[in-house]
Amino acid sequence: MNFSQILLLPASLLYGTIVWLRNKFYDWGFFSSREFDFPVISVGNLTSGGSGKTPHTEYLIKILKENHKIATLSRGYGRNTGGFLVANGNSSSSEIGDEPKQYSKKFPEIIVAVDESRVHGIKKIKKEFPETEIVLLDDAFQHRAVKPGMNILLTDYSKPYYEDLLLPSGNLRESNKGRVRADVIIVTKTPDNFTHVERRLITKKINALPHQHLYFSFIRYGNPISFWEKKEIGGKELNYFSKNNYSAVLLTGIANPKPLEDFLKKNLKEVSPLHFRDHHEYTLVDMYKLKEAFSKIENSNKVIFTTEKDAMRLEKPGMLELINGLPIFYLPIEIAFRDNDEEELRKQVQDFLRSKITINKH
Repeated sequence: MNFSQILLLPASLLYGTIVWLRNKFYDWGFFSSREFDFPVISVGNLTSGGSGKTPHTEYLIKILKENHKIATLSRGYGRNTGGFLVANGNSSSSEIGDEPKQYSKKFPEIIVAVDESRVHGIKKIKKEFPETEIVLLDDAFQHRAVKPGMNILLTDYSKPYYEDLLLPSGNLRESNKGRVRADVIIVTKTPDNFTHVERRLITKKINALPHQHLYFSFIRYGNPISFWEKKEIGGKELNYFSKNNYSAVLLTGIANPKPLEDFLKKNLKEVSPLHFRDHHEYTLVDMYKLKEAFSKIENSNKVIFTTEKDAMRLEKPGMLELINGLPIFYLPIEIAFRDNDEEELRKQVQDFLRSKITINKH
């Protein structure tokens, strides 16, 4: 604990007391928590961001969409609109948020909705799209007004909740005692050299309750995709840039860009990071900074890399014209699991769905 964190401890104590009281009011029944008679799965965390909610939500979409009519519901963080909205092909990140826009673009066959009130949003989804079988809640672990049938809690390997402090001293939105509400705990972003010894140590520290299942996931990066053409450029896998000693500017507005930065540094000659805060809404000034950073790279073999989520926020009139012609690529990511965890998680999800369907039939 550093000096600035110590100074902020009184504020963390006050914040923690308020959050504790709020949770207790839900536990005691003073605040109502709505449970639905169809499958609702929540993906969230205890921290203020960066644990991998988006790719884990996408993982669930991929394994469920073939056999079920599904919808995602998010708050739509950072949008300049309010209330219930359903994404369409023309929705911008400023209208619905960057994650919902990403879901909508990648999975046009599903319903993607946003609403500050998850209860209201779920009701609207079922009313307007009654064929919906499953609702996935993105970033709703602290949204106690809904009691999901399955609550998935994520924690970052590099900053697990049991080593963190409450805001503002640390990044915890609530005390790590809130983990008891989870049905599933996933340790995310485990490194390439992750060992069975580490797994045992973390398993012991997390000390999952009897009703909880613990899994370990890691990030798998896909081939670079052209921001302009929205597809892989023939022959330009990442090793193409590596073999030709490319340098790159890394543009990010996410909570934890370090894993991506480290990954690119292993594969490229040089990486110049240009980081902004999480969910940063890019401006023309930012694009001038990007062009300046790109021009400063002396290597003639140079590109700009960003994340898929950040790419959603670059698609703005005026801004697109300013960066037109820049060689911008984004790296898609997907989630993979350690050992037999994927098989076990899929079974747990399917068992949950079967139990809900059976209950509904009766």
